[in-house]
Amino acid sequence: MNTDLFITALVSMMTNAVLFGAGAITVLSVPTLNDQAKYLLPVVIVASFILAPLVAWFIAPRLRARNWRRPEPAAA
Repeated sequence: MNTDLFITALVSMMTNAVLFGAGAITVLSVPTLNDQAKYLLPVVIVASFILAPLVAWFIAPRLRARNWRRPEPAAA
């Protein structure tokens, strides 16, 4: 398995939790949205499942150890 794909899968689970939590808090804390919570919470669940891998795909390459090295100075 490609390393970036493996990191993406791990980060995707955490990203899904954050996206769902943010959406659920938004739906449940806004009074006008709270009235429609029985319809909006399933939408939040589906949206978090769809968006989590996309967001994780952009985060994963930045978590590799090779990206944390200092750039080497140019040869004079």
